[in-house]
Amino acid sequence: MNRQVSPVFLGLVTVMGVSAWGVWAEYAVNTGLAVFLFVVSAWIVSLCLHEYAHARTALHGGDISVGAKGYLTLNPLKYTHAMLSIVLPVVFVIMGGIGLPGGAVFIERDRVRGRLKHSLISAAGPLVNAALALALVAPFLLGLLDGAPVAFRCALAFLAMLQVTAAILNFLPVPGLDGYGVIEPWLSHRARRQVEPFAPFGLLAVFACLWIPEVNAVFWDGVDAVMAALGVSWQEVAHGLRYFRFWEGEPQDVFIPY
Repeated sequence: MNRQVSPVFLGLVTVMGVSAWGVWAEYAVNTGLAVFLFVVSAWIVSLCLHEYAHARTALHGGDISVGAKGYLTLNPLKYTHAMLSIVLPVVFVIMGGIGLPGGAVFIERDRVRGRLKHSLISAAGPLVNAALALALVAPFLLGLLDGAPVAFRCALAFLAMLQVTAAILNFLPVPGLDGYGVIEPWLSHRARRQVEPFAPFGLLAVFACLWIPEVNAVFWDGVDAVMAALGVSWQEVAHGLRYFRFWEGEPQDVFIPY
């Protein structure tokens, strides 16, 4: 069973650390580009941790096949659908600044016994996103960022928002998402059979709904409320997105309420 951390993952962590230092030390020639590299690499690292949590919980639940598949190495290239788990989430961050749920480790569910174990396997991924969100907002809540470079503060705020949106979307009880995976073991066999054909389209349905202005407004109002409760202002998140989109030029009128 291969559990050695992949060089690919270590490379991502290195890029994350170096770019974060560049933003913090204000050493980068192009601050926006450094923020972009920091956010993208950190986001991919979080996606790897999300999938690892699914696999690790499945291992303890009885599916030892996850080791042979390379899921415990944190290598994003080992996922069943790298496009769904890595490429699309990154594209959606670039396009719309939203944490798209991943989901591409194949768990052999017949090896797992007990409905609670099945639910925990599905919940493990989004719980990682929630934990990362709390870790990212901790410096805000503890006042550790007072006097920190504005670009770094805003980049952390934007990253925290991505984790919050990923956790919220993943926990939706929609077929194909982790939230449905949590409740599925507790449904009747007939109900599961009826819902099964819609699973491949669940994520598409969610994002189609987000195109509806009323639904979109409710969703982002909820995200803003969560971020505010965690001590992060919408201005910090918005400016984080503006720094991230370095190709549009760095923001010149940054105002951060302390």
